[in-house]
Amino acid sequence: MGDSLAAQMVAFVRDLDWPIDIIIPIPLGKQRLKERGYNQVGMIAKPLALALNLQYAPEGLVRRKETRSQVGLTKTERRENVHSAFQAGVDVRGKNILVMDDVSTTGSTLSSSAEALYSSGAKNVYALTVARALPHHGLQHA
Repeated sequence: MGDSLAAQMVAFVRDLDWPIDIIIPIPLGKQRLKERGYNQVGMIAKPLALALNLQYAPEGLVRRKETRSQVGLTKTERRENVHSAFQAGVDVRGKNILVMDDVSTTGSTLSSSAEALYSSGAKNVYALTVARALPHHGLQHA
């Protein structure tokens, strides 16, 4: 399924015309990865990187702390949950990074990952998700 989704995203990403050097998937927590056995967004990010002839760096972000599931959390709780949760796992100095996640609800995870990459010297950080959760689907804003 990852290959199929990536194939549908190739033209879209090319049309964005972002100067991307590296694609980095948002990493799962250790327990979540152990339960699932794979990183679902990595299954999309890798074939996308290959199709675009870009570097794929699954170790590009490292979780500094385990976070709880964001499901059911308010916007404020989500932001606090992932605050300082990531650090760069590869040298990103001067690089243009595309961070990928499966779903964005409030953008908290993407913002936290971008902060980590910028603090490690990334030139630009772009974000791409497979889906966007809409507020009327149960997220309580606070």
